[in-house]
Amino acid sequence: MDYFAKRIIPCLDVDNGRVVKGVNFVGLRDAGDPVEVAKRYNQEGADELTFLDITATHEKRKTIVDIVKEVAREVFIPLTVGGGIRELSDIYNLLEVGCDKVSINSAAIKRPEFINEGAKRFGSQCIVVAIDAKRVAPGKWNIFTHGGRKDTGIDAVSWAKEAYERGAGELLVTSMDSDGTKAGYDNQLNCAIAQVAKIPLIASGGAGTMEHIKESFVNGCADAALAASIFHFREIDIMDLKHYLKEQGIAVRI
Repeated sequence: MDYFAKRIIPCLDVDNGRVVKGVNFVGLRDAGDPVEVAKRYNQEGADELTFLDITATHEKRKTIVDIVKEVAREVFIPLTVGGGIRELSDIYNLLEVGCDKVSINSAAIKRPEFINEGAKRFGSQCIVVAIDAKRVAPGKWNIFTHGGRKDTGIDAVSWAKEAYERGAGELLVTSMDSDGTKAGYDNQLNCAIAQVAKIPLIASGGAGTMEHIKESFVNGCADAALAASIFHFREIDIMDLKHYLKEQGIAVRI
């Protein structure tokens, strides 16, 4: 496996058992059955899959383990699952049904020790800390939680550094300003975080073109690019994208 290869990660935002996609975290539209969508990405050359139960935290419930189990049965690439993960038992239950990594967000902010505990118990490679950040001033971003509904007042870059120091193995950084807009990733945000957290960074929010994804690697300090609607609605084919990136001199797995 080429450790330095850049990864392409489709994201399944799941609400009420269906894959959905919105703009700036609202205005959701249906994009299909999660098991069928996951199966398609597994066949089409995705490097990994991320499955986010986007209303679990807001609705104060656990992740939908049964759907995760069905998805895990159909895919043979790494699967990261997030949404409603609050305790070590939640992580255990998801790993048990076949997911490879968990993405934690609100619970880690509420109790940062959760990152240390998860990394110690299951290994840093299993712990992805998700950061939903919104620009509040030039060069400054705050963390938002509960599906982007709540401003914590916490500085995103400082929090990324803390998550790294507490044992996170990876960061999933979503620009809420860019999410669903197809105007490109917030490369400034990603590079600010990459400077303080020396672990892989997954760029999320804003992919609209192949060039945006290339830019996230060339100028955005990203190790992986996550996208949803461009893949769900077949605007960009994953293998076409990988061939394009390879032609641009970017290492990818084909």
